[in-house]
Amino acid sequence: MVRRLYIIVSLWSLLILAALVLWPGMAGAQIPLLEDVPLLGAAEPVQVVVEGLEDDLLKNVQAALVVPSALVRDGVPDLRWLKRFERQVPQKVAAALAPFGYYDAEVTTRLEKTGDKRYLLEVEVTPGEPVRVTELHLDIEGAGANVKELRALVGRFPLERGAVLRHDLYEKGKGALKSRAIDLGYLDAEFSRHEVRVHRGERSAEIDLVLDTGAHFRFGDVLVHGAPDYPERFLLRYQAFKRGDDFSYARLGQTQLNFLDSDRFREVIVTPRKDLAEDREVPVDIKLVPSARRRLRPGVGYGTDTGPRVSLNYKDVNLFHLGHELKADLLIAQLRQSLVGSYTMPGYRNIESFTIFRVGYEHEDIDTFETESLFAEAERVRGFGKGRLGSVFLRLLQEKSSIGEEQNSSQMILPGVRFSRRRYNDPVRPSNGYFYSLESRGGHQVLGSDTGLLQFLVSGNALVSLPGRLSLITRVEAATSLQNEPLREFPVSLRFFAGGDQSVRGYSYKSLGPEDDNGDVVGGKNLAVGSIELERAIGESWGVAAFYDAGNAFNSFSSIKFFQGAGLGVRRYTAVGPIKVDLARQLGVADPSLKLHVSIGFGW
Repeated sequence: MVRRLYIIVSLWSLLILAALVLWPGMAGAQIPLLEDVPLLGAAEPVQVVVEGLEDDLLKNVQAALVVPSALVRDGVPDLRWLKRFERQVPQKVAAALAPFGYYDAEVTTRLEKTGDKRYLLEVEVTPGEPVRVTELHLDIEGAGANVKELRALVGRFPLERGAVLRHDLYEKGKGALKSRAIDLGYLDAEFSRHEVRVHRGERSAEIDLVLDTGAHFRFGDVLVHGAPDYPERFLLRYQAFKRGDDFSYARLGQTQLNFLDSDRFREVIVTPRKDLAEDREVPVDIKLVPSARRRLRPGVGYGTDTGPRVSLNYKDVNLFHLGHELKADLLIAQLRQSLVGSYTMPGYRNIESFTIFRVGYEHEDIDTFETESLFAEAERVRGFGKGRLGSVFLRLLQEKSSIGEEQNSSQMILPGVRFSRRRYNDPVRPSNGYFYSLESRGGHQVLGSDTGLLQFLVSGNALVSLPGRLSLITRVEAATSLQNEPLREFPVSLRFFAGGDQSVRGYSYKSLGPEDDNGDVVGGKNLAVGSIELERAIGESWGVAAFYDAGNAFNSFSSIKFFQGAGLGVRRYTAVGPIKVDLARQLGVADPSLKLHVSIGFGW
């Protein structure tokens, strides 16, 4: 029965995947809405057909020749007004073609009755030769005349000598130049000359465009109000600029985003006061509306790696009125239970720098093992800009576990270092980006640990956008251990396993790894896991994916056995990350089976 179900599911999945991913006609296509599909016998009272044009020219003319609704009353066209509309067609076509450089188009029209209360208006257009740019004078004057970025924009202006005069490209280049000047702090930037002289008889055009940047402005004093319970020093860490920096609207926007992302303010208004500028320094007014200081949030969910779960989160975001944060998280799930508290002290170097203390209890009971642990950790995190974080930490761990026939009780003191970098073009549904994390941790009997070990962990992923609304997602995870005691002395939480939603799909959570003499999985010293996934976007919030995973935990590099899984999945993108439903099949085993995986979030 299971094999028959697998065959049916596989056939349907392959058909769906072929239609959405492999069929060239579907790549980049959109499923038409019902109202976009013409109904048989539902012809419009007046049909306009344009011939002689294509692409953007055709689209612009068609948009200009939409028949006014007032011309048709009760489904019957007013012939007198329809003929008047016909006489206006040449003028409308000329206006629609002018932005593309065509000024001498020839237009002929023919109006005929095609049935009872039905008319056809045929429009034949011969666009003629376009006007081309013969002279192009672009210059910058004022205080920013020699700014390299502005000069570079002049060099990349979208029109050049010999090009067809496209008014949309002219406005685009013109707007980009002024916008960049303002963003660099030249707030009075204006065009002292902006002329396009068209010689229709010669089919030529001359462009004269000169930007006067005016004076250069810098950031002045900042006035923050509306949050008296937060210390000024704490609020300053969210500013993306300091006094004396070049004025930039982009930095104002980033400042607003920093305040909102802090989860402490529900409304942020950042206003530059150019009217109060002195010595070309612009003061900035920041108005804050704080969110509730204390929050209690319950949650209910399900994940294949945890089973059904309920959670309770408590947070105080302004402890002692210092901007310090206190959190407590309770998780009760079928396979895992935990209670973790943390206390975060913000650093004042930037918003990514802080010191955090964690303490908690965790219990995990899965098919592979059962473990119970208490831990305490202190970590100092420092941000290095552009999504880069580095930290040093010290973790105290006391753990009791049962795995196979082993009963283990361990105490570890683990210092370590971490470094990570994250860069995605969108926090909700990225199309490009990457993430990687490096960690080293270790303990020794001399430092108070029951066993001596040194571990190195590496993980990362990359997301690449492909044509046809396709995305390629790759993921890797690797780790290795050096120790001076046998593996059985390792705490289970420091051993490596594979299998599960974020590992090798097709296998249960942490079900893969070295086995003891009884065939029980007991974990390994090393880990190597990789995944490749091809996703096809559907609409704004959905996607389908095909994936292949491989990996395992192991003790010796000479005896690695990789387990493999492949399958299909559905994605639903939300503000908290994608909801993933994957159906995976084991590969390369004697009796393969199917496994359903459900998870929420990106997993990185």
